[in-house]
Amino acid sequence: MQNLTNKIQTIIAHAPVAAGTSNITDCVVIDTQGYEGLRFIVGFGTITSSAVTSLKAQQSEVKASATSLTGGADLAGTGITVADTDDNKIFIMDIYRPTKRYVQLFINRGTANAVVDFASAELYGSRKLPVPASSDGAQQELNVSPAEGTA
Repeated sequence: MQNLTNKIQTIIAHAPVAAGTSNITDCVVIDTQGYEGLRFIVGFGTITSSAVTSLKAQQSEVKASATSLTGGADLAGTGITVADTDDNKIFIMDIYRPTKRYVQLFINRGTANAVVDFASAELYGSRKLPVPASSDGAQQELNVSPAEGTA
């Protein structure tokens, strides 16, 4: 069966964050063991003119806690600049075959307010299918050829 739901694991990388200029450095550390890759999906709300906002990822072999790495190093090429005109847009960072087990997203905000509506991570390319449902409360549903009618 060709569906995506049973082939990825979705994790909340960070809860929504109100307008502000502080960096978001406490995203959930993602354990990539058993997967070929992951992608971060970040949605922004209102971004004030002159805001300096960007995304990047780090990796490490050691997870210090649920929200920090030990000796994390930036991953080359993962820097994404978010323009102050990118209100209500989604940014996707895909990391295929990271060279270390743990990966973490960082959201940098400065100068003027930027709202983060959501940040999630999707692990894909599992060596074992189906992928278990996410443990952080994410709900998933698969509908195969559903008939028309009341949802």
